[in-house]
Amino acid sequence: MTDIVDDVEWPYEPDASQQEKIESLQERLETLEGQNEEMRDKLLDANAENNKYQQKLERLTHENKKLKQSPLFIATVQEITEDGVVIKQHGNNQEALTEVTQELREALGPDDRVAVNNSLSIVRILDAETDVRARVMQVDHQPNVGYEDIGGIDDQIEEVRETVELPITSPGRFDEVGIEPPSGVLLHGPPGTGKTMLAKAVANQTDATFIKMAGSELVHKFIGEGAKLVRDLFELARQHEPAVLFIDEIDAIAAKRTESKTSGDAEVQRTMMQLLAEMDGFDERGQISIIAATNRFDMLDRAILRPGRFDRLIEVPKPDETGREMIFKIHTRSMNVADDVEFEALAELTGSASGADINAICTEAGMFAIRDDRETVTREDFEAAWEKISDTEDDDSVSQTFA
Repeated sequence: MTDIVDDVEWPYEPDASQQEKIESLQERLETLEGQNEEMRDKLLDANAENNKYQQKLERLTHENKKLKQSPLFIATVQEITEDGVVIKQHGNNQEALTEVTQELREALGPDDRVAVNNSLSIVRILDAETDVRARVMQVDHQPNVGYEDIGGIDDQIEEVRETVELPITSPGRFDEVGIEPPSGVLLHGPPGTGKTMLAKAVANQTDATFIKMAGSELVHKFIGEGAKLVRDLFELARQHEPAVLFIDEIDAIAAKRTESKTSGDAEVQRTMMQLLAEMDGFDERGQISIIAATNRFDMLDRAILRPGRFDRLIEVPKPDETGREMIFKIHTRSMNVADDVEFEALAELTGSASGADINAICTEAGMFAIRDDRETVTREDFEAAWEKISDTEDDDSVSQTFA
């Protein structure tokens, strides 16, 4: 029941003056407005909380609905006929004929992957199958290594650029001459001579998709997994042409075939057969260049070395004295080197050093300066670093001799 005016409790005394009554009413009005604003904020907070719980309820309802649904199965389209679509379900290789709508029939093609329900009706078309292990090998960012960061192998750099970079940047030049671009390049030589850095420089200089892997990543426990990964890698490269495929330590899967009957050796050979087929098989490879690297050229199977698979076999040797001097200059560009350091003398001192050894010498020389609380790296630091690195190499060679 609504209060009448006489029942309202006024915020002033009955005998108060007119001015006092007005002031009291204004104070009461301000208080009520503050309370109203506070209640409005609480209402907004309550609505936001309600929306949050409503979204949570919808998500849980959706998840509950999904859990109650029957799982879908993966199948491959074998043939499209007038009576329907012939599919083969993965796992049990069971073939079935299922009816589809006209719209779905037009969208489907042989070898398409589809999802089917318990009644083997096609629910939706799936993306092309490419192993996730192949996709993660794709390099999304360019390495910060350029040709100017590699010293002592200028001739090898030029050959790699002609074989890999030129067909991507200027394919028309090969058409004018009337020859096919070289299909691949194999870099071989001692460890630490810059083979992997050369591949990184190619990735840096071209706009092609760069896919890298190690040969050991293609060796798997179960039959057919390695060959499937090879197929997926080349399929990924075809989807992103032009592409450069770099296989490091290729001797892990391309060693000479033996009469061994073990399942492991047989699986490695199956993987190599798939690699040979992809490199120079019946199907066109497309605009895909292959770079491979190995320290054990003598272990490779002859089949992978023939022209058509690797048209260029490039030896990357240890650098000569001029090359070592250049590599010292490259690795000391950001170092605070004393005036008494002569790179020509260091190159002469480190006669058997590889590029990786020189990089290690520069790092170790800097560590000597840090230990002595100096900001400048001296000639003595480099000499001490070389002595330490060469002693380590001698110890390793002795241990390998008596192993």
